[in-house]
Amino acid sequence: MRIKGLFVAFAAIVAMSSSAMPAPQKTASMAIGNVTSQPIGHYEFCERHTDECGPTRNAGPVDLNADTWALVNQVNLRVNKTITPATDMEVYGQEEYWEYPKTAGDCEDFALLKRRVLMQKGISAANLLMTVVRKPDGEGHAVLTLRTKQGDYILDNLEDEVKVWNKTPYSYLKRQASFNAGRWVTIENGSDILVGSVK
Repeated sequence: MRIKGLFVAFAAIVAMSSSAMPAPQKTASMAIGNVTSQPIGHYEFCERHTDECGPTRNAGPVDLNADTWALVNQVNLRVNKTITPATDMEVYGQEEYWEYPKTAGDCEDFALLKRRVLMQKGISAANLLMTVVRKPDGEGHAVLTLRTKQGDYILDNLEDEVKVWNKTPYSYLKRQASFNAGRWVTIENGSDILVGSVK
């Protein structure tokens, strides 16, 4: 009964955070460049999870309707609240290790779990793209990009609110290619984003 009460309270929080659909914006999509190097942590992840890192069927960006918006916000918030932030050294005993977290993990682990859950809910892998950014302090960071007809949105373990990419405080470097989950492409307009303060 306690679990049911917790679920109802969580559902209420999600409903409050995801009620307003964002309005489409002109610069809401990233400009993608050439194929570039794959992060070593993702390369090793792909070696362990080969079925998740091949060509993807690209049917175009997902339509961000009310149901999809609610789902994305729910998954982002649920993962942020249930996984404990921890470094790869603390969890895996090494510096850089990308993996699905069980109870704790760092930024790319949060993003991988959100990606997997949303894929299980029916969103195409072509629209759920691991993305590498630079925080205002210069530190590297990983987030998940949701590619939609209304623009690119960011699921971030440092922020419970899902935001359009150019409303975040990051400089964008590269992300998974929509045509192949094992390939990465540059983000051409990522460094033009004005950097604000980070939470």
